[in-house]
Amino acid sequence: MENASLMPRRKHLLLGGRRALVLGVALLWCVAGSAQAQVGTEPGGTNVSKVGTTAGEFLQIGVGPRAMAMGGAFVAASDDVTSLYWNPAGLAALTQGEVFFSHSEWLASIDFDYVGGAYRLGNLGTVGASITVLSVPEMIVRTEERQDGTGETFDAMDLAVGLSYGLAVTDRFSVGVTGKFIQQRIWHSTATGYAFDLGTRFRTDFFGGLTIGATLYNFGTDMRMNGRDLRAFVDSSPGEFGDNDRLPANFDVDAWSLPLNFQIGVSSQPINSRMHQLTVSADALHPSSNYESVNVGFEYGFMQRFFVRGGYQSMFLQDSEGGISGGIGARLPLFYEGGVGDVGYAYRSVGSRLGGVHLVSLGISF
Repeated sequence: MENASLMPRRKHLLLGGRRALVLGVALLWCVAGSAQAQVGTEPGGTNVSKVGTTAGEFLQIGVGPRAMAMGGAFVAASDDVTSLYWNPAGLAALTQGEVFFSHSEWLASIDFDYVGGAYRLGNLGTVGASITVLSVPEMIVRTEERQDGTGETFDAMDLAVGLSYGLAVTDRFSVGVTGKFIQQRIWHSTATGYAFDLGTRFRTDFFGGLTIGATLYNFGTDMRMNGRDLRAFVDSSPGEFGDNDRLPANFDVDAWSLPLNFQIGVSSQPINSRMHQLTVSADALHPSSNYESVNVGFEYGFMQRFFVRGGYQSMFLQDSEGGISGGIGARLPLFYEGGVGDVGYAYRSVGSRLGGVHLVSLGISF
């Protein structure tokens, strides 16, 4: 009798979760659709992508060896601290606090680092914070007149600081949001912006607990470079003799939008026993700065301790620089009660012309 009395309430919660998911996805899709409308069209009617024409491109570099080994198909599968990047709604799946650090040497010896932490506040939800840094090593300043160098050096760095919150609305449906401060710097000039990520996640009883996730990334302000490197001395009348050729001036540069992206995905566990676990996932991407594409991936776990992962990124994308990915991971208990250490490695191909990148990570649960 007790179970029978709970059935109407469960049905009500399930129906409410489904409605909330549909409304959330519809809202995210409408916003993403307005961004996709920014893709240009040539006079002949051919669509032209906006690749390389948005600010903060580093925001599109995926985080964590687990997700990247699975081809970036992680919006629905996200259930760990990397949900801070992939889908803040996934933070609601955390059962304990987690901290995480990931490092990769990106293309051309560029370092890409990510650190994040999340803490569960019981029924109040889960909060988290993250820092993303892409840094370029120092280079020699060269000019047209002094091609061997001026004796100065310069560097560049991109930074994003995020605060996240995830809440389980029901036992199946969760929502999340991340607010981000973004800064790009090259030598003495900087650009600053603010953005939000909005995410939803819904778990069903179909196909091994099929989970549906959706995230809208980088909905925020435009970014414009400012700084003393944009100052110059000019000659207002170069054709006249005797005028002042050292008039101070500032270059007026354009503002550029952030790389808005809508990503929706599904994830399922067709095998979930004590000895063996298999997760498969697929994501569809709808970015403002490129054409649509699909990511797919899988994760096999042995005794929930050792993992093998693989995937493929940017399927069906024109002129894609994505490709196959793979990696391994281990999750082992630590010396204190409830502590778990998580290490991971991934390789991601970025096309035949650019080769590939390696990622490593270390995580601790407490």
